[in-house]
Amino acid sequence: MADVVWTPQPGSQSLFLSCPHFECLYEGTRGPGKTDALIMDFAQHVGLGFGLSWRGILFRETYKQLSDVVVKTKKWFRRIFPGARFNESDMGWRWPGGEELLLRYMNRPDDYWNYHGHEYPWIGWEELTNWAGPDCYDAMKACCRSSDPRVPRKYRATCNPFGKGHNWVKHRFIDPAPPGVPIRDGNGRIRVRLHGSIRENRILLAADPDYLKSLEADTNVNRRRAWLYGDWDIVAGGAVDDVWDRESHVLRPFEIPHSWRIDRSFDWGSSRPFSVGWWAESDGTEVRMADGRMRCLPRGTLVRVAEWYGWNGQPNEGCRMLAVEIAEGIRRREAEHPALKGRRVLPGPADASIFDAENGVCIADDMGKRGVRWERADKRPGSRRNGLEKVRKLLKAGLERPMEHPGLFVFDTCTHFIRTVPVLPRSERDPDDVETEAEDHIYDETRYRATARVTTTTSQELGL
Repeated sequence: MADVVWTPQPGSQSLFLSCPHFECLYEGTRGPGKTDALIMDFAQHVGLGFGLSWRGILFRETYKQLSDVVVKTKKWFRRIFPGARFNESDMGWRWPGGEELLLRYMNRPDDYWNYHGHEYPWIGWEELTNWAGPDCYDAMKACCRSSDPRVPRKYRATCNPFGKGHNWVKHRFIDPAPPGVPIRDGNGRIRVRLHGSIRENRILLAADPDYLKSLEADTNVNRRRAWLYGDWDIVAGGAVDDVWDRESHVLRPFEIPHSWRIDRSFDWGSSRPFSVGWWAESDGTEVRMADGRMRCLPRGTLVRVAEWYGWNGQPNEGCRMLAVEIAEGIRRREAEHPALKGRRVLPGPADASIFDAENGVCIADDMGKRGVRWERADKRPGSRRNGLEKVRKLLKAGLERPMEHPGLFVFDTCTHFIRTVPVLPRSERDPDDVETEAEDHIYDETRYRATARVTTTTSQELGL
């Protein structure tokens, strides 16, 4: 009897390799053996007679990140398939029967065109939360096909919570259904997610009994919750996670004093979402909170009382509304929203690009004709870094008890702010800025407002 080189451990590994659905995400803690299961999901179909028809491609976000995958494939494939050969220059495995597995990186959506028209009945994604958005992942689905009807089609991915893609992966796979419960998309295809725990991996825990202790010792609370427990209900991003606390910053709506200034901020988008935020700025007047308590928010404190997020229901995808339609929608919301109706809403900062004229058309002018005016947001060199620092400063002040400095708060009705801003990652290129490929549109209009120079309102500004 031949020695068994590798076999899936009972639990999530076995479920992943036997999953019958087209699209499957293997998520969870660190250490259940997700990478091994991913490469073995391809390998289990080698030698079954598919030959040249069985082709696969496994992606990481960068070339450097592929090194761990290469090491693992060499560890197992050379023992299981003595006839298989790895081409170092081409980064691919080939078997005597014609089967092929390519190891590639995909950093941006345009990289898809390197594979357009190819057939890969098996496509794998290692650490899916490393991709800031779903564009690369979604584009390659067009290549998950085969002209051989015998061959299975499998779209597979692994990840932990945490990382710059935490938000879209959670929206796509985690929020709709519990682990193991199929989710049917609009095209009738089924996707499912399976949850793995390090406590299933008896081989690892026996070989390295201190591994759990190293995860428990992580001083980053959110990362520890993600990697040790596979907890998706965390603030996992890096830009503001250390100064954000939902219990402190999210407020139930209360009546805004008439002496407080109300204005709005705006980040333009068409193929990407646009974002409108309405802000009440405290003048130090004491307010009655929703629970009946009186509270004094320091002068200059910003409260996000309403928002309008122009998306199509998918993270980081816009709804392509015209500027005039957005302006009309703003006017309608200001006439109907409980926190805004009957109040004078002043022009606030907007993305400076709306003031640029193209072919004689200016977005700001089009919106102005519908009664919605804006001020230019500060987009001078260094403004992005200054904006992040100011937003962090305001959020941190909101944690003070008692508060001595202006802070930033959000009504619990502003669900998209709560969904996107706390999980924004820092940029790998510039740690003093957020990752611009992430879903940063609400954050952008928030920093416009946070850095705006607001002067005392005069009767002329009010149109009186």
